[in-house]
Amino acid sequence: MRLVAVTGPRQTGKTTLVLQALSDLENDGVPCWYLPADDPTPDEPPFGAPPAIHVLIPGQVPGPEWLVSSWERARIAAERSARGIVMVLDEIQRIPNWSGVVKGLWDRDRRTGCPLRVVILGSAPWAMLTGIHESLAGRFDPFPVAHWSLDEMQRAFGVTLDEYIFFGGYPGAAVHIRNPRRWRGYIRQAVMAPVVERDILSLTRVQKPSLMRALLDLASEYSGQVVSYRKLQGQLDDAGNTTTLAHYLDLLADAGLVTGLEKHSAKPHLVRRSSPKLNVSNTAVMTVKYPGSFKHVKYDGTFWGRLCESTVGAHLLNTLSPDGIVRLQYWRDATCEVDFVLSSGRRLVAIEVKSGRRQGRLAGLAAFQGRFPTAKRLVVGTGGVPLNEFLSEDAEYWLEEAHRGD
Repeated sequence: MRLVAVTGPRQTGKTTLVLQALSDLENDGVPCWYLPADDPTPDEPPFGAPPAIHVLIPGQVPGPEWLVSSWERARIAAERSARGIVMVLDEIQRIPNWSGVVKGLWDRDRRTGCPLRVVILGSAPWAMLTGIHESLAGRFDPFPVAHWSLDEMQRAFGVTLDEYIFFGGYPGAAVHIRNPRRWRGYIRQAVMAPVVERDILSLTRVQKPSLMRALLDLASEYSGQVVSYRKLQGQLDDAGNTTTLAHYLDLLADAGLVTGLEKHSAKPHLVRRSSPKLNVSNTAVMTVKYPGSFKHVKYDGTFWGRLCESTVGAHLLNTLSPDGIVRLQYWRDATCEVDFVLSSGRRLVAIEVKSGRRQGRLAGLAAFQGRFPTAKRLVVGTGGVPLNEFLSEDAEYWLEEAHRGD
């Protein structure tokens, strides 16, 4: 048995998912412990957990000694149980040097055959959680959780397509969409601020935290647009060099906030030198600063177009396979541009998003196919695949569908 690592962006339902699974296990007679590192002494834990040995100050982050003592007591309980124990460690990234401690404890359990099964939850991708020096390779089964899809939000909360485009796929925020002030407060206080402060800044080395925060605000505002690092520099105080901005943008992408897509090129060495096309991973990050209301957003044709395009980009980002076999990029050559390019090996699909009433010209797709003759074309929205239909299938499906029959 290996560790199970449930990871993904903050506020995407990881804890709810695991607690539902624990409830099913306990109904089947399997004892379960739930230990949240962000609240190590809850008044009423949802599942059994031992009393703390160490004195913990409410609100204070527990140290490695709390992790070791909790694990030791779980071992004893697992040995006494006919069916072992499942222990869940939530918000694991808050414990300093946790990965090295877990590695040692887990390796000992494997040597002794201890029937303790461990699930780790963290609001960051696995590479960020463990750091560059400790991979825990071969010791865990990954279970990534992405931002919620249109189908998931519709089934759980009954949102419309337009509501999904504007309010995004955060399940915790869905109950507030009728109250714009509370919705915006939730996105800022429960999502964006904790991601930067608790996840990125506490797990990685960031020399200019204020620049990181300013870059997040600016990048989300420019979602759906190709923006050079020089332009970003010009709009940020104390921006540093372009290498720093590119690194910070990678961190924001890893945290599930906003990504800088690379330009597709037949010459791979030119890719990293290209200006990024910014795209939020959840449109709520983009609309939280929009000065208008949901009721009137469609009257702002330019913003609505970028919002629809960003919705498609977010969907593709969130449904890409973690193995990296399928890549997502954009393409531009002079005045011709393609919104998104899906690629895998020699297979290419150029995607154009149309949100207006008329389809309009498709010069970018024609130019791309002229440069890459084997590429397939796909229009999403007006004159093509309906947006709700496109959002019902993942990125690999559309790549396969476009090349079906080749």
